Amino acid sequence: MNDTVNRQILLVKRPSGMPYESDFRLIQSPLPSPDEGEVLIQTRYLSVDSSMRIRMNDRNTVAPPYALDAVVPGGAVGTVLSSRSPLLDTGDYVAGMFAWEDYSVASAKNIRKINPDLAPVSTALGVLGIPGLTAYFGLLEIGRPQPGETVVISAAAGAVGTVAGQIAKLKGCRVVGIAGSHRKVRYMLDELGFDAGINYKNPADIRASLARACRDGVDIYFDSVGGEISDAVVALINDYARTVLCGQIALDNTREIHLGLRCQALLHRRAALIQGFRIAQYADRFDEARGQLAEWLTAGKLKASEHIVEGLENTPKAFLGLFRGENVGKQLVRVC
Repeated sequence: MNDTVNRQILLVKRPSGMPYESDFRLIQSPLPSPDEGEVLIQTRYLSVDSSMRIRMNDRNTVAPPYALDAVVPGGAVGTVLSSRSPLLDTGDYVAGMFAWEDYSVASAKNIRKINPDLAPVSTALGVLGIPGLTAYFGLLEIGRPQPGETVVISAAAGAVGTVAGQIAKLKGCRVVGIAGSHRKVRYMLDELGFDAGINYKNPADIRASLARACRDGVDIYFDSVGGEISDAVVALINDYARTVLCGQIALDNTREIHLGLRCQALLHRRAALIQGFRIAQYADRFDEARGQLAEWLTAGKLKASEHIVEGLENTPKAFLGLFRGENVGKQLVRVC
């Protein structure tokens, strides 16, 4: 890597439907310099997340859209190369919202120092990062799992789903995971200890497969997918069931929304709940959650699932891989 040049990846075209590599461009820029209160960070790992797709559209959602012809923002872990802040020292490992680039400058007060002795630094973007926090608060605060309940996890081999399913098992639940390949199903069963797995690309009738796997119905549905899969799961909910609305990746690249199950009458009959959430609403409890997740991780009760792509230049490919179902666990790019 040339330490006088900063490679950056720009968003140059707003995707229409599924993103393409041509929507991005790799450029070279001068190495940035920190001002007072800032640090220069060398990127070690980049996070790519399906939620980033929404912000590539030209409309406001929970956050403003990404600017065109600008570096793509993203979560990252890096090393402090130089510091002009008393809060951080050269050599510190940090995590925060940086960008798809080799080197970033950031305000020291807006980033988090991480301990490389606690766990591999990459976990700050996965099980100990936003995906882990999303699984933790979504499942425990909205799902409220009880021993013996049946929990269904969609996108169960992804960054959030692998953690949510493992926490459900720790709480004594029966866990059914839905994923898009036989390899992912075997991983959920053999490595993560799920009780049943469904490859939604294999069965001719997803509803029948779910009914066989959930003979006692569904008490908690952790929904990261939406679309036909969610229609099939919600049709099986029990009385007082809770659906945790985490994401809708099946709809992220669609140009028009198709009507599916109209579930209001079913929710009324079952006295059931569907609730969305924003992870930021739990920000004041992040340290609590990270502490518990780290405790489970170091005790071997929780596995950190990661899928690593090498090289900054391959970040767009890693991002597109999310929508092709290539990753098992957290999708990361190792930059340095």
